[in-house]
Formats: sequence, C-alpha cells, structure tokens
Amino acid sequence: MFKRILVPTDGTERSANAVKGAAGFAKALGAEIVLVTVIEPYSYTNLSEYRPETIEQYDERVTADAEERLDFAQRLCKDMGVETVRTEMVKSFSPAEAIIELAKLNHCDLILMASHGRKGIAAVLLGSETQKVLTHSQIPVMVYR
Repeated sequence: MFKRILVPTDGTERSANAVKGAAGFAKALGAEIVLVTVIEPYSYTNLSEYRPETIEQYDERVTADAEERLDFAQRLCKDMGVETVRTEMVKSFSPAEAIIELAKLNHCDLILMASHGRKGIAAVLLGSETQKVLTHSQIPVMVYR
C-alpha cells in the first residue's frame, strides 16, 4: 500500500507524537519514513532594524536546531523498529509548499503530519500548514491528532 511516508516535524510535542504514530504505521507496512523539517529563511525585509545576530549566526542557529529535531525524530523511528529512515531539511517561507514539494521529490505516497489543533479565530488568523497541505497535496495526507 504505502511504501514511503513523508513526516514533517517542527519539534513540538504534537509533532513528536505524529512521528511516533507514523513509525508504528510504517513498521506495520514495512514502509520507509522521510522525516522533514522546514527552516524559515532569514528575513531581509527589515534589514534596517537592529538585529542581535548576523545572517551567518542565524543560519548556524536554525540549522543546529533543525538537525536536533531531525535526530530526535529519527531516534524515535529507529527505537520503534523502522528500518529505513531518511531526513531532509529545507528553507522556505511556506512550510506547506516545501512539504508538498519534498513529498514529490522523494516519491512519497503518503504525508502523515500533526495538526496543532487551533480552533476558532486562532485557526483563521494564524492559518494552518496542515490545512494548506491537505488542500494542495496531490497525494494522500493523514492527519495525526
């Protein structure tokens, strides 16, 4: 059925729970997991404002954070018995677009991701990357709650 599952992670507890759920699902199917984290690029729009760190310092910090997220998620998958786990890190101002593009590039046949459970006006104002992926993905999307 599903051979390669893309699982985005942002380091939150909900995301970690989705990784665990994906690992259990992948193990049962004998599927591979592709873990993905999206880094927001340095914002050049406000360069005239005071910045406490340089572009290089920002890149080093967010890259180190992303590597930690991916390492943690990869350990979760391996501890649950998933044999093949790959990781991807990408910079994008639109996580949803990056997730969909990475699913295509990695030939995934399922995206399994967490929902952050925002309701009401918070969901409208903050938007939902999960909702955007659900709306625009051409492959199946499973939302883990």
